[in-house]
Amino acid sequence: MSALTVDHAEGNGPEWEDLVRIWEQADAPEGWKVEIIEGIVTMSPPPDNNHNIIAERVHRRLYSVLPEDWGVYQTLGTGIPLRKGLWIPDLAVIPEDVLCAETGHFVPAATARLIVEITSKSNASNDRIAKAAGYARAGVPLYLLVDRWAPAGPTITLYGEPSGDVYRVLQTVKFGDELVLPAPFELTLDTGAFPTD
Repeated sequence: MSALTVDHAEGNGPEWEDLVRIWEQADAPEGWKVEIIEGIVTMSPPPDNNHNIIAERVHRRLYSVLPEDWGVYQTLGTGIPLRKGLWIPDLAVIPEDVLCAETGHFVPAATARLIVEITSKSNASNDRIAKAAGYARAGVPLYLLVDRWAPAGPTITLYGEPSGDVYRVLQTVKFGDELVLPAPFELTLDTGAFPTD
């Protein structure tokens, strides 16, 4: 990724609208993910099978505790204009009424109750750095990073209590250990079922 200085203070404006227009018109191969990361439109290939297995297992567990009017979405864009970001998280827990109230192909990231990102080898640093800062800036209360490629081995980190561009680490576990999501989820994830690469 090339270096680019972006003025994050502007937020919504002509530059943001141009980025969204490019994002909406991107001609990506089927299954590829198109995102805006710190003002740069990027494309990434579909994730591998282990990535999808982890997403499905977390997705299934989340539905066991969610209210009827909340959804878990896998292809929903989440916008953070102040960070020049429009990301498609692996999982986003958002009340259905938010989607009904918004038009277009994305919702404000601030409307998410939980975002889950599962790293891919080629772009793990985006999930660890840019997206963590962006979701914190948006005020997403919980960010779950499933880091299959962490330097010390696969880990899962739950971030919360966002302040500015920073989250507090609430819990970090290695694959195989349990991780507890706090209220409103009150859910224990058994990561022993997660495949390792």
